[in-house]
Amino acid sequence: MSESSSSGSWAEIFAPRYATVTLILCLGVALFAFNAFLAGTALPTAVLHLGGIELISWALTLYLVFAIMGGAGAALIKQRLGSRTALLASSAVFLVGTLIASNASTMTEVLIGRSFQGLGEGIVAAICFALIPELFPARLVPKVFGTQASVWAVAAFGGPLLAGLLTELVSWRAAFLVNVPLVLIFAVMVAFVVPGKTASNAESHGFPGIRLLTIGGGIMLVALAGIAAPLSATALLVGAAVLLVGSVLLDRRSRVRLMPTGAFWPNSVIGSGFWVVLLMPIAGASSAVYLVLLVQQLWGYGPTLAGAIGAVMAVAWSLSAITVANVRQRETRKTLIRTGPALIALGLAGILTGLLLGQIAVVLVAQLALGSGFGICNGYLNLTLMESASDDDRDRTSALLPTTQSAGNAIGAALAGVAANSAGFATAVTVGQIQHAIVPVFVMGAAMAALAFLAALRMTGLVGREAAQSSFATAQ
Repeated sequence: MSESSSSGSWAEIFAPRYATVTLILCLGVALFAFNAFLAGTALPTAVLHLGGIELISWALTLYLVFAIMGGAGAALIKQRLGSRTALLASSAVFLVGTLIASNASTMTEVLIGRSFQGLGEGIVAAICFALIPELFPARLVPKVFGTQASVWAVAAFGGPLLAGLLTELVSWRAAFLVNVPLVLIFAVMVAFVVPGKTASNAESHGFPGIRLLTIGGGIMLVALAGIAAPLSATALLVGAAVLLVGSVLLDRRSRVRLMPTGAFWPNSVIGSGFWVVLLMPIAGASSAVYLVLLVQQLWGYGPTLAGAIGAVMAVAWSLSAITVANVRQRETRKTLIRTGPALIALGLAGILTGLLLGQIAVVLVAQLALGSGFGICNGYLNLTLMESASDDDRDRTSALLPTTQSAGNAIGAALAGVAANSAGFATAVTVGQIQHAIVPVFVMGAAMAALAFLAALRMTGLVGREAAQSSFATAQ
């Protein structure tokens, strides 16, 4: 793609030609973002009402497992059913899950509902990503990602507040039911705007059930590792690695593939790029999981103020994504992709320093660096992967992006939990003990960001050496 083709105004994605599609994609992101914050806020009250507190962690675990499995198979579903039918079907699954969870009389029913929600939302998110290169020219893609980052920032602030008010003033069930109008609006717009099934030469035989179960089993072991004793957690993580690596190897040999050619193989832009996509959220999980809790434990902050400090990262992500969305030069894009993981590493080191020194200003600056690292890198990382994929692999590449990010979040949360538990965080009482226990958590996160930086160097070094294969990459 030429440098001039990356130009384009913000007004263009909201002009009549693209406005409805932009809104659909933002609604797809909103379903995922708001659902995460709404459920996280309402579930503790649901547990008090229904009982089964020992099952509360499974509400997130099952959601993630089914979301990743759904996302992994989304490209195949899109090819076989068409974008419109796939989105309508998956949003219906999400709606069914929401209704089951909101009307549950036991925690078991909540878990069933959350599983349906995860499956539906995993497919919705993946197909929405796959639609970006299909419905937008490459020059507008960074602005689309900037708009989606803004949705995440709004959800980070508004989701917990809305869920808290509904839970306190109405019921925890009302917090779940907020998803109903969102998904109905989304479905109506999809029915009228998103294209239906087109002719495809994709092979229609076979169903990748073994690979999906392998991926789901691997993520399940990862999630269990986060709450297991250190020795058991290590064994679970080894088992998860075997299953996840096995799923990649199985997919490479399959006729009906879930992943693009070369995924996670470091000898191509696609391969090394997906390592960046995976490693960055693994690194960021250190802060996402523990920061809000730590500022309450160490400094006595209330939940609202602590939550606001945690949300600074989301705001920085959104603002930085919008700021760099007009970059046209290819070399500047490469620099942003490389700088993102470096900023994440510096941000995590800064957060740890601020927590150890008791300096809130240092933590806030570090949160800004952390969010900016994701914001300046994410859009151009995704765009470069979309451009580097062949036309046959475009759907697989785009759909695998949010799935890989979700897997990174799950793996990162588990690794952070293992690091914290191994250092005695669960039994830490004094400020000194807590500070000692969190050091390996943030060191681990910074190390993952450093690995992401190395993968980004490899990826950007390969850009330009591979012949452009995608019509999306050369379209103006």
